[in-house]
Amino acid sequence: MFVVSLTYKVPDEIVDFHRPAHMDWVKEAFDAGTFVASGRRVPAIGGVLLSNVDRAALDASLATDPFYVNGVADFEIIEFTVTTASEGFENLLD
Repeated sequence: MFVVSLTYKVPDEIVDFHRPAHMDWVKEAFDAGTFVASGRRVPAIGGVLLSNVDRAALDASLATDPFYVNGVADFEIIEFTVTTASEGFENLLD
């Protein structure tokens, strides 16, 4: 399992300019099964993506994110092993 933390590195108006293309990319990635959850960070300094694909597939997908392609955000990828999950989230267990 991977947590991808995005941190904006450009002014808000540039983030806002690229956001529609990024959100289209997010939808396509969900449709492809790349992500299981996503959302904005609080405060709104970036976003978080949760993925259960292999690292090569994740890297390939992230490389096409308009936020990545256009240098809008830094990406931190944290890998972890899910050993315990709440009822209804058992599919996340490794």
